[in-house]
Amino acid sequence: MDILRAITRPPKAHAPAGTHSSTDFGYLHSVESGAAVDGPGMRFVFFMAGCLFRCVYCHNPDTWKLHNGRKITLDDALAEVKPYAGFLRMAGGVTISGGEPLMQAPFVGEMFKHFKSELGLHTALDTQGYLHASVDDEWFDNVDLVLLDIKHSDPEVYQRLTAQPLQPTLDFAHRLQRLQKKMWLRYVLVPGWTDGHDDIARLADFVANLGSIVERVEVLPFHQMGTQKWAQLGMDYPLAGAPTPTPESTAEARSIFAERGLTVF
Repeated sequence: MDILRAITRPPKAHAPAGTHSSTDFGYLHSVESGAAVDGPGMRFVFFMAGCLFRCVYCHNPDTWKLHNGRKITLDDALAEVKPYAGFLRMAGGVTISGGEPLMQAPFVGEMFKHFKSELGLHTALDTQGYLHASVDDEWFDNVDLVLLDIKHSDPEVYQRLTAQPLQPTLDFAHRLQRLQKKMWLRYVLVPGWTDGHDDIARLADFVANLGSIVERVEVLPFHQMGTQKWAQLGMDYPLAGAPTPTPESTAEARSIFAERGLTVF
């Protein structure tokens, strides 16, 4: 499969099975009020419940089940952010992450709309993009930045890594290019899984061809912080005991992206 394949027309919006389609309420896993790694500046982050991916290195498997989250209304969401809104307007903004926010696209869309119209905040969506066909182009009008996770460039490895196909995520990246929506690429470097030179180079070529919408690439070294959560849920962690990347391998991965003229962190 050619990772550089473009799409010629926007996808038709539909609600995939297992997603939450209400605009009146959603399911929230948790919030963080002072995050410094989820978009520009200081961020208030909503971690929504629900995800169709089963990534072998997931450090939040407790977010997988949609209805395990706390049920909230739009007023609840606004009340969470309002005490910090004045500071966030100057210093950062709000990010909606997960889980996978597009599992609850109608409600999350309303959150973004009101965070912009009522609070005037910079907004960011943290997603792997797999469910993007469930929303129309206008859904992204209130999203200032997309933090896009592309977890591998090889379709077969991607499927083993996430339990889902790669192509919808690539299509989403091309859609962001068509919409001229700013994005940051996030790439988790996992020894033995995502650290192959050729795999990274193929992804770097794809990302570079997206053009000026790509503001930065973040290479995130794998860690073992999720081990305890897997144990608490009575689940066997597939990467228990796996090493973290060396500083040298992390620097090499970053250099592959940088060689394509991309800004890398």
